[in-house]
Amino acid sequence: MNCVTELPRKAMARTARLAALPLGYAGRSAIGLGKRIGGAPADAVMTELQQRTAEQLFKTLGELKGGAMKFGQAMSIFEAALPEDLAAPYREQLTRLQDSAPPMPTITVREILAAELGADAGRLTDLQADPAAAASIGQVHRARWDGQDVAVKIQYPGAAEALRNDLRQLARVARGIGPVFPGIDVKPLVTELQARAEEELDYRLEAEAQRVFAAEYAGDPVIEVPGVLAGTEKVLVSTWMESPDSLARVIREGSQAERDHYGEEFVRFLFGAPARTGMLHADPHPGNFRLLPESDGSPGRLGVLDFGAVARLPERGLPRTLGALIRIACLDDYGQLVDALRAEGFIRERIQVDAAQLRSYLGPFVEPASVEEFTFSRAWMQEQFRRVNDPRGEAYQVMLRLNLPPSYLLIHRTWVGGVGVLSQLGARIPFREILLESLPGFAEEG
Repeated sequence: MNCVTELPRKAMARTARLAALPLGYAGRSAIGLGKRIGGAPADAVMTELQQRTAEQLFKTLGELKGGAMKFGQAMSIFEAALPEDLAAPYREQLTRLQDSAPPMPTITVREILAAELGADAGRLTDLQADPAAAASIGQVHRARWDGQDVAVKIQYPGAAEALRNDLRQLARVARGIGPVFPGIDVKPLVTELQARAEEELDYRLEAEAQRVFAAEYAGDPVIEVPGVLAGTEKVLVSTWMESPDSLARVIREGSQAERDHYGEEFVRFLFGAPARTGMLHADPHPGNFRLLPESDGSPGRLGVLDFGAVARLPERGLPRTLGALIRIACLDDYGQLVDALRAEGFIRERIQVDAAQLRSYLGPFVEPASVEEFTFSRAWMQEQFRRVNDPRGEAYQVMLRLNLPPSYLLIHRTWVGGVGVLSQLGARIPFREILLESLPGFAEEG
């Protein structure tokens, strides 16, 4: 018997497990109601319900890997937006999912390497049996390539089939999963993951993007990107980055100095890379950003991994109009902003948006770009989600009238994810200064 993978590959089995997620939530809700009727305190019942829901959801997503885990990792970024009484039971499960996944057998790893690398497989030695990291469609092993320490990223057998099937099924059950993430529209996120899936399955495209980033950031004082030594459809060999911790560790237990330091480097990369590389790193979950402290242990550079999800920008940088829109909002000229948003397709023809109402909706979002320093926090993020998801509020009514043009979809998702990470970090950073330096169109007209 050829043991090729422990990844559950049969579509019916995977579909059944994903379809059971909303049913499991509904069943636990009914049990919780029974306990309430029996006299159990409401807070205790809700905490138990949320804890069990989180454990089932993220255990299932992590074990299935593929599109299921990719969805879980994407959702983990938005943990900061959940109300504290709901987020607290989820936090441990969410942050664990950002950095880990169950490994595949060593025999499977060696079979893939032999098939993908061919004659070059002999250049690979000292392959460590235990993976150094694992993610949604592959895992990483430490080894040596021509005597040099390297990271070998290997795609799970059946990952392509599993990824496509999972995302199709998640799109079907998105409405049922929604109650687990109040205030977050799950279906568009799944749709975006589906759109990017094919690119992420081909490691040759990832190798191509990573080579560009590595060349541009070679010797950079803030950011480090591993070089690429070999890339096939299912195997990627990169220089080894010595970093035991990611941003997830800072989120969990970092000092304020670490939060501010790495938060600023994270933002400088997010906004600076597009102009330097022509691409936007579009997967900002904390596990992709590694800590490279100084020799004395103080905060140092930030290592960046995983270039499977990138947006190749036609203007070789972020759109100048986007910076101009944010600048107009910071000037508090919402009459002009209404006209500018309409010209860019954010307000459709025949849709009316009042300038004062637009200010009420956008003002808090623009605040980080309006002050010298801004402290991102879970409380701030939660307040924004509460505002825009309150059907009785003005912000909700404005949000329904706005449209997001297709060319801005991935940029918007990446920025929202980035703000989610900053809010998890609780970082105080010179956000406006970074935009002035890096965002085209923000500093001045033209």
